[in-house]
Amino acid sequence: MNVLIIGANGQIGTRLSKQLKKSDHKPIAMVRKEEQVDKFREKDIETVLGDLEEDFSHAFENVDAVVFTAGSGGDTPKSQTKVIDEQGAKKAIDKAKNAGVNRFIMVSALKANRDQDLWSEPMQHYYEAKSNADEYLRASGLDYTILMPGRLTNEEGTGKVELSGHIEKLEGRDITRDDVASVIVQLLEAENTVAKSLDLLQGETPIDEAVSQIS
Repeated sequence: MNVLIIGANGQIGTRLSKQLKKSDHKPIAMVRKEEQVDKFREKDIETVLGDLEEDFSHAFENVDAVVFTAGSGGDTPKSQTKVIDEQGAKKAIDKAKNAGVNRFIMVSALKANRDQDLWSEPMQHYYEAKSNADEYLRASGLDYTILMPGRLTNEEGTGKVELSGHIEKLEGRDITRDDVASVIVQLLEAENTVAKSLDLLQGETPIDEAVSQIS
């Protein structure tokens, strides 16, 4: 499966590219800047230049699945969060549909599909952008999975997670970026996760089991 990674230069995207390279799938890293290309080519990972604020239709050629893990970052203006995390995601969904690419995995955020009272004031714009993009994907008709990880860390992955349509206990918990990438690899061909929105935190269940148990 040829997998287009939108946001490949980000921390999850970089890890996902490496993991897919070791799998039966082929990663295609979409990056925004020419100087980012060498980072992936050195690892023999195919790259394509594409900017979410421009036309990036060409990136979907010979693609079987899309992973959207792009984000504006915490230090950017609120307006840019809407441009990248919401409008950019919606454009990617539309372009996937136009190109006949049905499998679409969205990396969203824990709580994005919950009551707005749970959204902290400083992050309100971020959750709103993620929530709007997720709703757009749910209505798209694509074979989607929306993955909603909690607070991300750079610790080494444990290979064990809690993956569920609704995790009750959230406080004081997080998830490694390594494990988020590993879950995405497993989701790509997991038909039982199509049309599902899934919370993700560190847990005690091996990733392959956690994915297979989704119903």
